[in-house]
Amino acid sequence: MYSLLIPFVISLIALSTCFLLKASTGTTIFSGLLGYLAPFFLIGFIYKKKITLVQSELQEAMNLAKKETNRKVQHFQSQRNANFNLLKSQVKEVQKKAFREALESTSRFEPFRKWNVLMGRQIETMKLQFHYQLKEYDQVDALFAKAGILKGPFIFDPMMIAMKMARQYKQNDIVGVEKTYKEHIKWLRGNRGVLVYGLMAWIYVKEKEPEKARQILSKGKDVTGNETLAKNWKRLSNCKDNKFTNVGLGEDWYSLYLEPMPDPKKYKARGNGRSGRNF
Repeated sequence: MYSLLIPFVISLIALSTCFLLKASTGTTIFSGLLGYLAPFFLIGFIYKKKITLVQSELQEAMNLAKKETNRKVQHFQSQRNANFNLLKSQVKEVQKKAFREALESTSRFEPFRKWNVLMGRQIETMKLQFHYQLKEYDQVDALFAKAGILKGPFIFDPMMIAMKMARQYKQNDIVGVEKTYKEHIKWLRGNRGVLVYGLMAWIYVKEKEPEKARQILSKGKDVTGNETLAKNWKRLSNCKDNKFTNVGLGEDWYSLYLEPMPDPKKYKARGNGRSGRNF
């Protein structure tokens, strides 16, 4: 907001000065434009630099937590008689601490609200993701309910779309799931739609509608070229509904908390073309 207001005021002062000095029309127009654009880009540069610094620190904290989690998993895999339940408990604590600290860190973005009209939505987007990973679903549902054109979290990222669909599914709102899917899938080009296609198909399988799931996968595999979608399409085409699995979607799939992650000694995650989530 200030990033728009301050340049406007400076431009107005420049125009008023030109009128008082009876400057030419060309000089007046030039002064007005310069008075607006110069502070606008200067404020934007300083704002972006400060925001990038905070974002980098937040991302680095999340990366450190991820490295610690990977280290624990690798250690577990190297042990013959390691306790998988103990590993899950340790990983859960590391992740919970990291997401809690990240959620609290979003307060560092609050001072920027008055400088950017969209910063409020960006903050709520980050908060929603962290609340979801902490399984604080009341907060998640409240933030999704606020979503609109000019308010609430941004729902453009595939993970955000999938989170919304997952919450609607958990609330038995299949109509809502289908609406969310149709609204967003057309904007997800290439392999960006893998998780959303996989989730929609999984939901249809759970709802005992394998033919609808097969149609989703038929489109999804062609658009994305994803191996997991193709294999699931083949399974459903051969009436092997019970063989359907999204295990190949890796970390993103299990981050929705719709299914428990299997024992890492028995499962080696295969990614979906993404290298983890950025916040």
